[in-house]
Amino acid sequence: MTNDDKYNPPVCNQVRFGYKNISQALNIPRSTVQAIILKWKEYQTTANLPRPGRPSKLSAHTRRRLIREAAKRPMITLDELQRSTAEVGDSVHRTTISRILHKSGLYGRVAIRKPFLKDIHKKCCLKFATSHLEDTPNMWKKVLWSDETKIELFGNNAKRYVWRKSNTADHPEHPTVKHGGGSIMVWACFSSAGTGKMVKIDGKMDGAKYRTILEENLMESAKDLRLGLRFVFQQDNDPKHKAKSTMEWFKNKHIQVLEWPSQNPDLNPIENLWKELKTAVHKCSPSNLTELELFCKEEWEKMSVSRCAKLIETCPKRLRHSCNRSKRWRYKVLT
Repeated sequence: MTNDDKYNPPVCNQVRFGYKNISQALNIPRSTVQAIILKWKEYQTTANLPRPGRPSKLSAHTRRRLIREAAKRPMITLDELQRSTAEVGDSVHRTTISRILHKSGLYGRVAIRKPFLKDIHKKCCLKFATSHLEDTPNMWKKVLWSDETKIELFGNNAKRYVWRKSNTADHPEHPTVKHGGGSIMVWACFSSAGTGKMVKIDGKMDGAKYRTILEENLMESAKDLRLGLRFVFQQDNDPKHKAKSTMEWFKNKHIQVLEWPSQNPDLNPIENLWKELKTAVHKCSPSNLTELELFCKEEWEKMSVSRCAKLIETCPKRLRHSCNRSKRWRYKVLT
């Protein structure tokens, strides 16, 4: 008798054999014969079936309550959920709660940092997106995008790893710094034809200093990028950008300024370049602010034209996304 014949279910279907006779014929325990026959009658198989495992310590009501509370309050912590379940008499470990939330599709993730939007911001965003949905790709190629950003020496909350022996953390070869070790503010611009000028901002930026930056770098950048005389300049709605004297300067220079909605950085493709710039600069490991400025300008000039052009091509998609998001906001407000 082969191993396949030893547990062949059809033998069990022969009425003339009982559990005891089959057990003696196959030399296996009677309980095993009974279990195999019952499994075959119920499931038509003798293979191992999925087992339920240990019963959950939480009732179905408590599990639904946990999932509902986490979905309603996304910022709630596992410790708070643990205390909440303990109040109703169910004391479980944090990993149990985490496992229940994972099964329902809820996972802990880093929250996206985004500006707080008022209703007026949402309305302006929708108005801007709908008014420019039909713009041609050539229109966006004529836009000169600009912005300012802060770049820290060691990055914002960056971790710097070093090889060291025990009890040598305080040695001067293993420095640690607070608040990124210092930072610089830079202004820059770009278009689909590549990057324009980058300028380090000394001291506090005000309207006069901003106009000086524009006077010395804006027209030269537009000329280097071959945007022509009818290019459109983009800036955000910072008070020094929208100051009366600044807007008068644009008028005297015959520069068209793109009307821009407030608190919508995701619409500006220069934000993507800022992120790539900071990543590239920190890979250079600048040791002081002078090197930081040098590396910033070098890496900005290295930004490829194809990358800039690719970002400008995403403008219609950004507008559609912003338009759909604004409509969802409006729907929630109305309902």
